[in-house]
Amino acid sequence: MSQKVVAHFIDHSIVKGTSVDVDPGKPRCHVQSAEHGNLEVDLAQLKALYFVKDFSGHPEYEETTAPLPGDMRLRGSHRVKLIFVDGEELYGLMNRYPPNRPFFFVLPVDPQSNNIRILVNRDAVRTIVPLEGGEQPEPPPSTPPSTRRQSGWVFDGSRIRPDETGRLK
Repeated sequence: MSQKVVAHFIDHSIVKGTSVDVDPGKPRCHVQSAEHGNLEVDLAQLKALYFVKDFSGHPEYEETTAPLPGDMRLRGSHRVKLIFVDGEELYGLMNRYPPNRPFFFVLPVDPQSNNIRILVNRDAVRTIVPLEGGEQPEPPPSTPPSTRRQSGWVFDGSRIRPDETGRLK
């Protein structure tokens, strides 16, 4: 079934169209756009792919950031605030927190939103903040200190040099 999507790319370009083959486990999908034709979209180039009710949206509508009392979508979900690298904030509901894959779905907190669901690129997100109002996530397990031997050298992108201490560890 064809779904209306709005692709927001990391470079801030936007493509509106329809898609039938979006799968967060696959690296690409296709968007059929009236303006651009049939495009093969690399998910790694996306900030997010918004599944929408209509393309015009409701620019005058202020989405709520708190869930409505009795909203059944809260069952089994975690309420979060995503802060994208570009500063945009998105309040949503996630089934899994923290996400364990590079691409994950978020439902908008506001059931009246023009967005139905959003496929988010984890690399385009600066922070995910858990909020109250959904199931409370378990804290992530603490990781033990690294037992890996430290060399005292770092690669700065062009050459290998001593680390900031200037000595081997």
